[in-house]
Amino acid sequence: MAAGIGHNGGPDLTGTGWRTHCWRVAREALLPHLPIEVLRGRVRRAQELGLDYRTYAGVRAASGHDVVAFLFSSNALRVTVQAPLVPAERLARLEAMARCGRLALAVAPLQPGAVLSAGVGLIDAAHAAPRPYGSFAEARAAIRAAHGGFKAGGVVLVGDAPFETEWCAAGKLGYYLPAERIFG
Repeated sequence: MAAGIGHNGGPDLTGTGWRTHCWRVAREALLPHLPIEVLRGRVRRAQELGLDYRTYAGVRAASGHDVVAFLFSSNALRVTVQAPLVPAERLARLEAMARCGRLALAVAPLQPGAVLSAGVGLIDAAHAAPRPYGSFAEARAAIRAAHGGFKAGGVVLVGDAPFETEWCAAGKLGYYLPAERIFG
């Protein structure tokens, strides 16, 4: 094939081989090359938090921060007015989490005290959740009060209802995880 005017004589870009090579090189250049000690430390931290490494690495990459606390909605904890205790398997997961805060949001009609007592001493603090599909300003105020002294970028919101994903952006939290990623 004859090169036209303005052609620099480089490889033909119509095939997929060259594009694949370019993407592979570009991706490798983007991925950090961490020392093995750093990777081992991050694997240990993921285990402390009770997360698989892929989830933990995704949270760190997206937020730019280490996880300092989890903010669970009462929906994620499976606490309701009819079932006022956190199920045993979820309590076991909460107990396995080390060196992090465990906070809760009481979705109405639940009260924060009910969620706190449902956690059997495994939840550090509970606050009232924003109204489902309420205003952004209400959600921001409620989430900021709920994460307390923890840096917002290091707090991971764990939810189980579609309206809870918005709370992460409203409170400028580090990440949102669906409850099944934590409790499986």
